[in-house]
Amino acid sequence: MRIRRVTVADLPTLRDIERSAGAPFREIGMAAIADDEPPSIAELGRYQRAGRAWVSVDDADRPVAYLVAEPVDGNLHIEQLSVHADNARRGIGRTLLDRAADYARTNALPALTLTTFADVPWNAPYYERCGFHRLADDALTPGLREIREHETRVGLDRWPRLCMRKDLDR
Repeated sequence: MRIRRVTVADLPTLRDIERSAGAPFREIGMAAIADDEPPSIAELGRYQRAGRAWVSVDDADRPVAYLVAEPVDGNLHIEQLSVHADNARRGIGRTLLDRAADYARTNALPALTLTTFADVPWNAPYYERCGFHRLADDALTPGLREIREHETRVGLDRWPRLCMRKDLDR
């Protein structure tokens, strides 16, 4: 697999990847997450134009996974990391996280942050294996608090969620 920047032509495929990556949530009683509409092409395009969107592609240059991120409070916040179900458990997500870390280092951003489900095996426990640690609520930056408040407003807090951080070496 190769990592490259997202192109405009990739944007519809990212939505398909998101749908596939969300399907396993149905099997653990989280059908609302599986049925959630992926980000719009306009929203994904915002990350693409900013240069903070990457895909992992197969040998035919077809995207099989993607990551989008944005600066939040001086760190790089992973807004979404999704791997198509047909390509899961191959290290692709970790490779995309490494690419985001490279971007953060190049741009003098000292850490990666994200929000995720606390008890879903391929969420918080996975990110812990990738070097992230859980943040206590009193350790959240204003931007992370705002993100969590938004998640609550849209109903994601029906299941336990948390913020995580990975400090980067220089």
